[in-house]
Amino acid sequence: MITPLILTYNEQENIERTLRRLDWAEVVVVIDSGSTDSTLEILRRFPKVRIVHRPFDNHTDQWNFGVAQCQTAWVLSLDADYCLVPELEAVLRCWTPDPAIVAWYARFRYCIGGVPLRASLYPARAVLFRKDRCTYLDDGHTQLLKVNGPTGFLQQPILHDDRKPLRRWLQEQIRYVERESVKLQHTPPGELGFNDRVRSQILPGPFLVLGYLLLGRGLILDGWRGWFYCLQRTYVELLLSLHLLESRLSRGPHGRARV
Repeated sequence: MITPLILTYNEQENIERTLRRLDWAEVVVVIDSGSTDSTLEILRRFPKVRIVHRPFDNHTDQWNFGVAQCQTAWVLSLDADYCLVPELEAVLRCWTPDPAIVAWYARFRYCIGGVPLRASLYPARAVLFRKDRCTYLDDGHTQLLKVNGPTGFLQQPILHDDRKPLRRWLQEQIRYVERESVKLQHTPPGELGFNDRVRSQILPGPFLVLGYLLLGRGLILDGWRGWFYCLQRTYVELLLSLHLLESRLSRGPHGRARV
């Protein structure tokens, strides 16, 4: 009825916890893009996992390729660091599709070191969908699921619990921010959401994010884990501001590219 779909590349710190929450599925499809750590060894310990190898080009094509490998009408798309809570496992074991809904969104609880925070900036995402009514599109540093039909929200959250080393996270942010910078600079302002319009102004973003998370969302009450997450998000916004500022300066005082 449902095929879980996961993309992997060097996810030895995360993938086992994610797979242990998927034993209700008949098949779990994993698209691996050349892992060199122990990810593949871990995947082979789970008999229900079907590994498909595909060199990585971009997230959008990788996800669409993965969806095409799923043989069921419904796909559950998961990052390698997404862990289902027991309550959601129970729902999916006895899943009865609503004929009026073609995609279901999940809310996330962001974890630092395995401990959920009280809040985060991580957005809800369409994770459970009918493969014949949905397709992935490019959206800046990530992908966006285009849904052709009505949607709903799952009542149970998913844990986002990434335990890869900080240096790996830092390396990934450079690539993500480069793509996000291109998106913000080439999308007409009227087509950007409020948050992206603020970010495109260069200066406000990092300071607003830090204050909003610490005080507005109460993460100061989560102690050092809250500070860790807040500093991560502020770092990303600072990095994005630097990319946008570099691009603006390279165009010269009149907005024209320097030769």
